[in-house]
Amino acid sequence: MKREELEALRARVSCEALLEQAGYEVDLKESTRRAVKYRHGGDIIIVTHDGRGWFNPLGDEKGDVFRLAMFLEKATFPAAAEAVAALVGFHLSRPQWNPAQPMMSGEVIGDRWRRRRAPWSGSGAWRYLCWARWIPATIVRQAIQEGVLREGPFGSMWAAHVDSKGCLVGWEERGSDWRGFSTGGSKVLFRFGPDDASRLCVTEAAIDAMSLAALEGSREGTLYLSTGGGWSSATDAALCELAVRLGLTLVAATDANPQGDIYAERLRALAEASGCDWQRLRPPADDWNEVLKAKEKERREKRMETKMRPAACAPAASREASPGKSRPLTSPDARPAARQGS
Repeated sequence: MKREELEALRARVSCEALLEQAGYEVDLKESTRRAVKYRHGGDIIIVTHDGRGWFNPLGDEKGDVFRLAMFLEKATFPAAAEAVAALVGFHLSRPQWNPAQPMMSGEVIGDRWRRRRAPWSGSGAWRYLCWARWIPATIVRQAIQEGVLREGPFGSMWAAHVDSKGCLVGWEERGSDWRGFSTGGSKVLFRFGPDDASRLCVTEAAIDAMSLAALEGSREGTLYLSTGGGWSSATDAALCELAVRLGLTLVAATDANPQGDIYAERLRALAEASGCDWQRLRPPADDWNEVLKAKEKERREKRMETKMRPAACAPAASREASPGKSRPLTSPDARPAARQGS
């Protein structure tokens, strides 16, 4: 094919079309408008740039639609180009994403963060965390005190990611109708707990990190971490730096799915290379927030059942006499009173 024909194909055929043709399915829960996650068994591909780019979060592969065809088909470039040409006019089955709100240009990440207030009791982010996600208020207050939460737009919450020097580099964005990461930001680690912890629990989302802290009662000496659903080279470097501490235990608290198991294996390899202990803490549900919500739901149902349970029998005192009638507790003495002389 001529160069002009290849450019036209690149513009007309989305990477998502190739993935759907290959049997991949979109994971709406883990996707955003800017990064659509596709799964096929244990394989994962993230599509970016409005369908024109992609990368493998579990490897180093990335590129355009032609490189994706070569990766999927294990084919040469000419064969990949033919596979792409066969998909001209292919219609995606997934729903269209709503257009994102335009971001202000020229703002520094730190300035944007500082312009946002911390959540407060009854605020949108507070209601989302405590009411929708059922995270205890004590955990939310602790996160606010540590300076890792902000009030996002439209009732969403922002959870800070910092590098090994403690500098803010981005934030996870979560809300009832929104899921994403800060535009222009970098995923490193969300951190909740003491910096000098001897136990590191690594999760895939800040919501899960706080949920696990709630389930464990903010276990002493534990730092709860989130990779933000990805695994960048900066994330790997930050974890390696943390893992070199003496007497450290690295806990893989990632999700109970193929991706979570792959991340757990990466953490195991990192722990072995660093010489620290390693544990796999697999949630009994898909993630730790689902576990927390199930436990809280069970607790509330038991409390309601206790309130609604009728008394087995009336108290003993109520059986002594009917209302309005008095009954002496002893028999009256009918004998005449003794006379006393002077």
